[in-house]
Amino acid sequence: MEVQQILQKIDHTILKPEATWEAVKQICDEGIWASAASICISPVFVAKAANYVAGKVPICTVVGFPHGTSTTQVKAWETQDAVKHGAEEVDMVIHVGMVKEGRWDLVLEELRAVKKACDGRLLKVIVEACLLTQEEKIRMCELVSESGAEYIKTSTGFSTGGATLGDISLFRSHIAPHVKIKAAGGIRSWDAAEAFLKAGADRIGSSALIPMAKTR
Repeated sequence: MEVQQILQKIDHTILKPEATWEAVKQICDEGIWASAASICISPVFVAKAANYVAGKVPICTVVGFPHGTSTTQVKAWETQDAVKHGAEEVDMVIHVGMVKEGRWDLVLEELRAVKKACDGRLLKVIVEACLLTQEEKIRMCELVSESGAEYIKTSTGFSTGGATLGDISLFRSHIAPHVKIKAAGGIRSWDAAEAFLKAGADRIGSSALIPMAKTR
């Protein structure tokens, strides 16, 4: 797989709490240089970044991040605020505790509420796969498919584990045909990125790959 093919599937990411505007601006510049799928940044930087990139690369942000324990109303408001300020894609963290309790109706209700708040923008649902059983992962594939969200995403990168090839294969077997997959968390080499894409991922969340490409 050519490097440029991989670059165009990357959500170039900076979500560290200590990130400054200068660091985010660098991510913007690198994302534009690489023709990345998007730049994924914290909500506080969305308006400034959207103005800075001026449509040259899509702006992605996170909602309920990193633990997913905000209320549904807060997640919906966060989404509306992000969209108002220029976000074109939203990566939302599910409430894992709700999944563990088997409150599937409330999980689906939340997904639909956030999708509605996206107002036509892409929604990627972060299921934090490292915390779920196989059965819970399969159920989340079904609910994401039912909710209208465009993507299921493996991980925040802030929990006990990141993306695995096994999870990509599992998701691919259980999501609806219209749902895509974003692999994120710990993908820091070209070989790994290519392996995830070949396994069925459509996007790669990474902070490391584009800077590596610039030094090749």
